[in-house]
Amino acid sequence: MTEYDRLYSSVDRSRRDPVTFRHVDRLGIGPGMRCWEVGAGGPSVPLGLAERVASAGTVVATDIDVSWTRGVSDGVIEVLSHDVAADPPPPGAFDLVHARLVLTHVSDRTEALRRMVQALRPGGRLLLEGADPTLQPLLCPDESGPEQRLANRLRAGFRTLMAARGADLAYGRTLPGVLREAGLEDVRADAYFPITSSACAVLEDATVRQIRHHLIGQGLATDEEIERHLANVAAGSLDLATAPMISAWGRRRP
Repeated sequence: MTEYDRLYSSVDRSRRDPVTFRHVDRLGIGPGMRCWEVGAGGPSVPLGLAERVASAGTVVATDIDVSWTRGVSDGVIEVLSHDVAADPPPPGAFDLVHARLVLTHVSDRTEALRRMVQALRPGGRLLLEGADPTLQPLLCPDESGPEQRLANRLRAGFRTLMAARGADLAYGRTLPGVLREAGLEDVRADAYFPITSSACAVLEDATVRQIRHHLIGQGLATDEEIERHLANVAAGSLDLATAPMISAWGRRRP
């Protein structure tokens, strides 16, 4: 993960974790199972998986940068420094392989996906989650005034920066097809995004502060516009949405 991706994941985790675990529980992940959390980015998903697999199970949490994992490893959770597109999968077959907001930022997505499928045991499940900023591109879906128009213009600038960095902003919607092309069965998918919540405001404030120098440097916004937008966010009068997160899952043939 890049510095921005780690910020996005850490600020947004409390909102996305319940969505992830709703799918994990639907897939029947429980005691004694083995899980691989790809590009974990933080401790919350590995810890949640560890609760579900209990002492007889295993959770392997991997990331290129594992500095966030201090104090997480125990008898259930194993932490490995790992590049999913370049390194072989961790040893052993897995009942669940999960990656959230990872493949959008991986240059060789095809190879990364192949390695994740390879790591599944027969009948094992792959759960991929990715944002799709072009599916719902507005920060304020109800663009009813100048504050909302400014917010949406800054969000468009953010998408410009992401695209220039190589992110595939429409990748989320492709996940069901990606899983079918990989040979998985029983492929299903859904999408989640709030239209307004306190977590969205926290995320927006942190995002804009993180990228403001890029927005200004690229001529996408002025310092005054950014300050005005941050004040609008802090006032709590905007209904802020985020990009839909697409969750797609499939099963390896028994």
